[in-house]
Parts: sequence; C-alpha cells; structure tokens
Amino acid sequence: MSAAPRMSPVTSNPDFLFLRDLLHRHSAIVIDTSKDYLVEARLGPLAKREGLGSITALVAKLRSEGAASPLLRRVIDAMTTNETLFFRDVHPFEALRDRLLPELLARRTSHELNIWSAACSSGQEPYTIGMMLREGFPRLASWKVEILATDLSPTMIAKARSGLYGKIEVNRGLPLPLLAKYFRQQGTDYQVSDDLRQMISFRELNLAGQWPAMGPFDVVFLRNVLIYFDVETKRSILSRVVRLLRPDGYLLLGAAETTLNLEERFERLQIDRAGCYRLRA
Repeated sequence: MSAAPRMSPVTSNPDFLFLRDLLHRHSAIVIDTSKDYLVEARLGPLAKREGLGSITALVAKLRSEGAASPLLRRVIDAMTTNETLFFRDVHPFEALRDRLLPELLARRTSHELNIWSAACSSGQEPYTIGMMLREGFPRLASWKVEILATDLSPTMIAKARSGLYGKIEVNRGLPLPLLAKYFRQQGTDYQVSDDLRQMISFRELNLAGQWPAMGPFDVVFLRNVLIYFDVETKRSILSRVVRLLRPDGYLLLGAAETTLNLEERFERLQIDRAGCYRLRA
C-alpha cells in the first residue's frame, strides 16, 4: 500500500508568507520559518477535513473568501497552542494559596474577589483556581467570587465550559482526593461538579483584539501566552492589564515570561518561581 500524499510544504512558496501574515493580523500569533512544521502538522489535517487536497488548496480558499471566511476561524483555532494541565507548574498556585489570597482577603472589606484566567485553553487553570478557593478558603462561601476564563479558541472554550475530561487529562497534575471530591465519572471520562463549574464564566476573547468591558480584577493569570506574541503586542496586552488590575492586585505570568522592558508599571515579587508581579506604588 502506498503512503498517503504529504501535504504540500508552504515555506518555499508565497502560501507560507500569506498564512504567517494572516495569522499575525487576526490573532497576533507569530509563526517564523523555524515553525513551518507546525503549519504542516496542524493545517494538513484541517485541509483534509475541509475536503481540500493540500494546504495550498486551503490557502487558495482563504484568499478567495477573505477575512469573513468561516475557514479563517478554524485555521486560527488549529494554529493555537493548547497545552495545559491541572496545577500546571504548581508554584503560582502555591503562591496564590500561601501569600496572595491571604493578603487580598485581609484587605477586601467589600467581600468581593474577581480573578481572570486569560488564555485558559481547555479549562484546567480556572478549575484549579476554583478548587484551591474551595479547599483553602471556606469563608469565601459568603463572598461574591467571580472567576472569568477566556481563550481565543472557540473549541477550547466549548471544552472548558463542558468540564468533561478524559482519564489522561485528569491524571496530569490533579491529586486523587480532588478528583474524587470535585469530579464524577461518566463512562471513561470525568465531569467537573456543577458547584465548581458554576464558579466560572467562560468567554471567547482574542487578547490581541478588542476587549469587552470587564474587571477590575484582584488576580490575573496570563501564563504561557505572551511568548507567542511580538514585542508590540506584548506591550499592548500588558498595558491593558494595568488598567484592569486593582491597584493592590497581582499578575501571574509563565516561567519564561516577564514584564521587563515591556511594561515598567509592574514590579516582580520575590516569590519562588511563581512569576508574580504587582503594580508599582
């Protein structure tokens, strides 16, 4: 049996440049020539599902249909990196539990707490935050607590909102006692409890596009997403976070991310590997 034909490579012709510019214009995702394998791996299967013979044919359809094409959203969705797990990197969540939340709760006479999980992917981060609030801070049961979770990908938002995870997903970072307490088994999958799901509002949001009215927030999780943007987009996003963060609030970034030389109104807190920032006084 002969092998299935490989999708047409795009880095050696104008198709790659078209896709690179299209993705940057509509999502601010930066794809350089060293990542051409991602285009092949992610858009090749999409081209097949769309009934197209190659990435070249997919590009031709995008060119003919323009920015209003439903295919464009599916291309952006396919090119979005959605790697995540429960309690990812653990240190930010330990910092939230041991220092940030105790300090915030001591200062909040309004008994309100607002947290934003930006680029939430398939939802493990906001559900982790919710479990931590439930487990460590029972007095919040009488508070007004809102967790907003957003992502560029409609596919990821739909999955996150469903709260349904496979065995491999719940085995990545989720302690067994929390699995037993906050999930119920449905066949081979696990469903987040209604109580935990009701803590979180899920919404599509393009960080590089227009933001709806929201906030102010006490804590913003903006982890492992700035690395995919160019410098100007990073600056724009961080500048807008400044305006949405309460003066004594906290920003949490990924281990490979920083506000240095991007937004000088932030200063880093010396909390072990937490990637935590606050506004300068």
